[in-house]
Amino acid sequence: MKVFSKIDQYNPETSFQGWLRRIMINTAIDHYRKEEKHYQQVSIERAEYTFTTSASAVEDLSHAELMTMVQALSPAYRTVFNMYVIDGYTHREIGEILQISEGTSKSNLLKAREVLKERLQKLNVTAYAKSV
Repeated sequence: MKVFSKIDQYNPETSFQGWLRRIMINTAIDHYRKEEKHYQQVSIERAEYTFTTSASAVEDLSHAELMTMVQALSPAYRTVFNMYVIDGYTHREIGEILQISEGTSKSNLLKAREVLKERLQKLNVTAYAKSV
């Protein structure tokens, strides 16, 4: 259906096969992104464990330790994280200031949060092992 609905966008000077392939690939990627959220589901028992471990790790951290973790991020992740979380800029504003796309800003923030989350989880496991 997409091929027929977008046929007016086809440039006859280019390969029809390449154009068709691009539509098929983009459709598959769109479908994957749409359905990906269903694969990230976690059982309630696992979610409860994850929440309790993350909360206790954050509670045990001092401000200095948390800032050290943020400073250890890569420069790109740290810059976007600071501008969004601390300074309150939008992704559009960050993109304009840093001359990156809005999507890159969002991606860098997501990755920064993932790195921090992993470090907090490791820290909590270490703290739990020391207490036992």
